Amino acid sequence: MWQTNWRESLWSQLDQSWDVIVIGAGVTGAGILRLLAPLGVSVLLVEKADFSSGTSSRSTKLVHGGLRYLGQGQFSVTRESVRERERMMREAPGLVDPLGCLFPVIKGASPKKRTAAVGLAVYDYFGHKWAHRFFERDDLLLLAPRISGDDLRGGFLYFDAVTDDSRLVLRLIREGVRAGGLALSHASADRLLLGMSGNVRGIVLRDEVTGKTLELQARVVVNATGAWADVLRQQVGGSRRIRPSRGSHFMFPSWRAPVAQAVTLIHPRDHRPVFVIPWEGVTLAGTTDIDHHQSLDEEPRAEWTELEYVLEALNLRFPAWRLSPEDMIASFAGVRPIVASGKGGDPHKESRAHVVLEENRLVTVTGGKLTTFRRMALDTLGAARCVWPELPLPGEGARVFEPLLDELPPTPGLDSAARRRLLGRHGVDAAEVIAAAGPGELELIPGTESHWAELRWAARDEGVVHLDDLLLRRVRLGLLLPRGGVPLLERVRSVVQSELGWDDGRWESEAAAYEALWRRAYSTPSE
Repeated sequence: MWQTNWRESLWSQLDQSWDVIVIGAGVTGAGILRLLAPLGVSVLLVEKADFSSGTSSRSTKLVHGGLRYLGQGQFSVTRESVRERERMMREAPGLVDPLGCLFPVIKGASPKKRTAAVGLAVYDYFGHKWAHRFFERDDLLLLAPRISGDDLRGGFLYFDAVTDDSRLVLRLIREGVRAGGLALSHASADRLLLGMSGNVRGIVLRDEVTGKTLELQARVVVNATGAWADVLRQQVGGSRRIRPSRGSHFMFPSWRAPVAQAVTLIHPRDHRPVFVIPWEGVTLAGTTDIDHHQSLDEEPRAEWTELEYVLEALNLRFPAWRLSPEDMIASFAGVRPIVASGKGGDPHKESRAHVVLEENRLVTVTGGKLTTFRRMALDTLGAARCVWPELPLPGEGARVFEPLLDELPPTPGLDSAARRRLLGRHGVDAAEVIAAAGPGELELIPGTESHWAELRWAARDEGVVHLDDLLLRRVRLGLLLPRGGVPLLERVRSVVQSELGWDDGRWESEAAAYEALWRRAYSTPSE
């Protein structure tokens, strides 16, 4: 699909009149491409950086309803999120999977047992199943052995879901391309093309690799750039609507912070939830929720005060772990596209609902959450009918993931769980991933749950333009291994360099750039 010279081939196909151009290849833009492409619509998805490289690769990895939104009265957001969670687990097993979650009940703290029980009952009602259960203190200690028991009354076990957000986005995009759409990374909408009346009629596309530009006409232009949405909106006179909020996360070795299921901790400072999640063989802790004052043109990075905040919650409830900054493997930060209410105050109290705007024939979708991307895509396409009334629309019940009817055949070195995981992450390409494996490449990369063959396949066919595309998003070594996997780069090089078609000079340049990026934005924050 995206093999050697794929970008040059795609550029040669761009000079045409498009039905729909979608700007921003996060989960919402990917969902729009996936839903539109099978309907015979000519649709192009463009992304300034790598696919999913913005907020959609930096989530907390949960597909969830958001229990805390119930306490804030955001019932519609929770109901919609829970139902979309259930749909995603049905359609994409191996990519979106159930995750047990513990909610400890603490003496004298909020929420009380009765309040939590009511919230979880509503949560389960929205999902059409009764899945939560209360455990008394001694039983909860068996489920979370290192949790502090001094003021522990017990706790609830409930269920949400977990995913790899970047792989989710990439599967949507590849299935959209397979259905007839086009997707191009490292190509920015330099500016909007405006007609005499000031209405949007297309974009000027700029190749971020070569610098060349091209004017593209479209019936509909969709702005799905999330936290960056105001940049395009201001070109048609839109006022600022986005309040960027940063969520930072910290990765620890599972042996230093062992959890068998997710644990929701209520932070003593502001009573926000902090999640501790088993993910890809490590333990993820986060998130923060603060106004993002760093430039949106820069790679977001966690700050020291955020690490202190998360460690405070972890060490209060898991004092036996005695975690310190030195225990950290990596950090990552994402910028949420919060639609500002204008009330000010704490950003975590703002609504997570999405909005769709039509301004001078520019259709913008922003806000929302990873879990509700399908609903956001459907609402965006409904609004696009105001611009192009003949736009075909998918049905409300339309699938967003291709059905996978065939199981992978038994393969030496791959158990049933590994085959299910490959199917979920790679969809119909899973068999080719296995077939691409060289000697020993169906073994796991040490310290991860990924196989060397996945690196080879990503380099061969998943649109890698820079080394950080490969190591931070296709196969998440930069988040899972000490020093971002730099000590393994020579082995990585032996697997992928020929697939990428890079000479030694290009490899060394990319490796140096990757290491510098990792140190700047993914390592332990500095004081």
